[in-house]
Amino acid sequence: MDLDLRGKRAIISGASRGIGLSIARTLLAEGASVGVCARGEEHLNEVAGELSALGTVFHKAVDVGDAAAVASFVEDAAGALGGIDIVVVNASAATGKGAQAWQNSFDVDLMSLVNFIEAAKPHLEKSDAASVVTISTTSALEAGPISTANSYGALKAAVLQHSSAQARALGPAGIRVNAVSPGPVFFEGGAWDTIKTSRPALYEAALDAASLGKLAAAQDVANAVTFLSSPAAGHITGINMVVDGGFTNRFDF
Repeated sequence: MDLDLRGKRAIISGASRGIGLSIARTLLAEGASVGVCARGEEHLNEVAGELSALGTVFHKAVDVGDAAAVASFVEDAAGALGGIDIVVVNASAATGKGAQAWQNSFDVDLMSLVNFIEAAKPHLEKSDAASVVTISTTSALEAGPISTANSYGALKAAVLQHSSAQARALGPAGIRVNAVSPGPVFFEGGAWDTIKTSRPALYEAALDAASLGKLAAAQDVANAVTFLSSPAAGHITGINMVVDGGFTNRFDF
């Protein structure tokens, strides 16, 4: 299927590793140009060098918990790419304990979505294929067999609500808003790579919970995001696409 992404301009947060990096690679392979950001400048510079071999890339180190920094990145990326058609909000705060963990999740997971949409809206309104995709999690959907009560799931649930509300609010301007909720995702150096070694029983429990018998790869999530970002999904808005290999125990009708 031709996703009609050639010439489209996308920005992606948290794009220096894992899911975000796979999204950037996949969009570039489909002919889009990308603006990528992450907090760690040195690693982002390395990744940007790799991505530049695939197409047009703008990169900038950004703390997405800082609204002014998000707005600056959006404007710089729009200038470098000649506009913005696609926004992918992927960055997430690490789960921790205590009030600071909740504040970090609020700033990075929820408010970065709010701020990216606000900053990018004037550019998206000029696009004939405007799309926002945010990354949530199956932890926002149910308290499953390996879930714990923490800021990550709670704030990602808020992300789903805000995405749905924005789909309704921005639809008249031609801007689609969708979410993708992965289950456990395995990639080298990621959280589940660490869990496989440090907490093998938990890793095996996650495998057992997935009806397909395997964890998602970052590319599985990137494929879903790329489709929802594209004109091929031009009549899809306000949905939450679950990419979990049958990990959650829910009926969807």
